[in-house]
Parts: sequence; structure tokens; C-alpha cells
Amino acid sequence: MPTPAAKAAFQLQAGRERSLLRRHPWVFSGAIAAVAGEPEVGATVDVLDSSGRWLARGAFSPESQIAIRVWTFDPAEQVDQAFFEHRLVQALNRRQQIPQGADCSAMRLVNGESDGLPGIVVDRYADVLVVQLMSAGAEYWKAAIVAALRGHFPDCAVYERSDGAARQLEGLAPSVGLLAGDEPPPLVEAVWAGLRFGVDLRLGHKTGAYLDQSTALTSLRGLAAGREVLDCFCYNGAFTLAALQGGAQHVTSIDSSAAALEGLRRNLELNGLEQSRCEARTADVFEALRSFRDSRRSFDLIILDPPKFADSQSHVARASRAYKDINLLAFKLLRPGGLLATFSCSGAITPDLFQKIVAGAALDAGRDAAILANYSQAPDHPVALSFPEGLYLKGLLCG
Repeated sequence: MPTPAAKAAFQLQAGRERSLLRRHPWVFSGAIAAVAGEPEVGATVDVLDSSGRWLARGAFSPESQIAIRVWTFDPAEQVDQAFFEHRLVQALNRRQQIPQGADCSAMRLVNGESDGLPGIVVDRYADVLVVQLMSAGAEYWKAAIVAALRGHFPDCAVYERSDGAARQLEGLAPSVGLLAGDEPPPLVEAVWAGLRFGVDLRLGHKTGAYLDQSTALTSLRGLAAGREVLDCFCYNGAFTLAALQGGAQHVTSIDSSAAALEGLRRNLELNGLEQSRCEARTADVFEALRSFRDSRRSFDLIILDPPKFADSQSHVARASRAYKDINLLAFKLLRPGGLLATFSCSGAITPDLFQKIVAGAALDAGRDAAILANYSQAPDHPVALSFPEGLYLKGLLCG
């Protein structure tokens, strides 16, 4: 087990302490003026202002532009096994305040910086906890994190899915596999937003599924009755299932992955929904939308939930063009009185920018549209007030 005491101190340049005083948990490498000591990768270090005043204690990551991710702003709080147990209890208590369906068996338990645990994500699917350790500090304290989880969930397996791009930026190799408990089955059945899913923990997106869309799923279920629906970038069919469960007349579901559409078919069976009410089509969504436009196909409800188009600020311009393209096509396919539910999970695309993109698409399509609802990530994906970067998912219901 790593030692809890900070063995090094990082002194900031004058004026670069302002974000820490607002309790933002990141220290960028360009803010550092001097280092005392030689910390290991991921080790706990102290952060001082230019006059030597203590500011925070965090994890050192020499390979990342975010050189330190803050664990605590309390000088009396040590980073040790008890620290991770305490933070986990705080996160679990926060989730207890979120209303859930009686049969809900899936939830995000830890949401990184917004739960005071930078680089750490924990999702629960029935009796399996899936962890993502995406920072050097999270990797350094892996054993303590797993021990804290097992202490609260002794009957749950702990499975690691630390294979995202963020880990590469920390100079860490991917890490996937069982950390504790029994090996999970190929598909774990779990329930959220009133829907049953077979979750592939090993090959599924993120930790296996998109738990962050549960609020929008519930909303769109209530709007689907009698409508012909187009579900784009459908993955394993969450929005398709919600629409059919809500009484949609028919859903056309499009994804470029044949494996994802096979998951959709399994989930239709799990939920007792008629396969005949769904056309699952393997295709590039951009090409499919253009084909529908050219053939004058139209729909009553269109859902656009694409993957992340912008990984960083350098990709914003290109991503904006892609969002504009799909929304323009969608507006052209929308019947009079129809609804468009459009989303962006790119953190670099701000809510204001996303609204401007969608507004421009409606204008170019010659459609008058209004925002009927705003969507964001589900409540079990909280956003700390001091960490606005935690808000990544934004959505608009336009009609």
C-alpha cells in the first residue's frame, strides 16, 4: 500500500493559485514554478502558492498537462485508505438522495472530480462494480480503492475497464480485467430508466453502457406514443427501447456497428418488445440521413445521440461542422409537428455553442423551432459547482 504522506511540494507561479482558491481540482504543468523533492508517478504531493502558503494536496502526473489532480483542500486530511473510504461514503450518501425505480440495478456510484475522487469512475451493474482508473493518482491508489469498494459491497465483483483515451494522456497503459470477486458472465443483466439491458462489461462502450442518459430516456418514452421514430447512433438501443415501450408506431435504428445492433436485438427480447416494430440498420449515420433526405423519407421523432466529436479544444471547429451537418439533415427529415432530440457528449462543446449550432441548422433547413426541454447527464453523474468541466452531456428537445 502506498504511503499517505506527501513527500514533495510544488510551488506555483505568482497569480496561478486563483483556481485552487475557488477549489478547482486541476493544476496545469505551466503553473508550476518550482518542485521540492522527487515524487513517484501518482504519489501524493503538496501544492503551495508563490509565497509558500499551503493550498492543496493531490496526485502527481508528470506525463499529463494536468500535472496535479487535487485530492483535498484540507491541510489536516491525509490521503490514505481511510480517505478513500470516507470519499466513497460521501458519494454513496449523495446517490441515496436520487429517486430511483424500485427495480433499478444500475447506477454511477463515483463520478471522478465531482465526487472528490479525480480520475475515478465506478458504475454498478447488478452485482458487478466496474471501475475506470483514468489518472496516475487513481492508478497509484488502486488497491485502496478496491478495498474501499469491497468493504461496502462485499458480494459484488470488481471489474476494471481502464482503457479510455484519458489514461494514455497520463502515460498509463490500458488495464482491463477482474480485480476482486467472481468473474462476471459475458452479459450482465441490469435495469435502469425502467428498461432491461444485457451489459457487455468487457467490450461495451465506456464501462459497458451509457447510464448518463437515463433522464432523457424517461422523457422521450413519454413523447413517443403513435410516432414514427428515427434513432441515430443507437448503440444497443436504449432510446429505441424507450420509444417502443412508450408506444411508438415504429422505430428505425441506425448504427455503424453490427455488434451494437445485435445487442439491440437482445435487448428487445429482454424487454418483451416486438422485433417487427423496429428496423435495425447497419450504416454510417451521415450517409443514411442523406439517403433519407434524397428519398424524401420523414419521421415524427428523430433522436441524434452521436459519439464524442471533439476530444479537445483543437477539435471544436471540426466537431461543430459535424454537429451542424447531422442536425441540418434531421430538421429536413422532420415532419410538421415533429420533435428532434439532439445531444452532444463533447465536453469541449459548451451548451451555448451547441444551441447556436442547432439554431443554425434549423435556419439553414428553413425550419422554425423552439427548445421544449434541455437535457443533461443523469443525477447520478453530478457536477461539482467548482468543476464546470464535469458537465459534458447536453441535449435539446426541439419542436
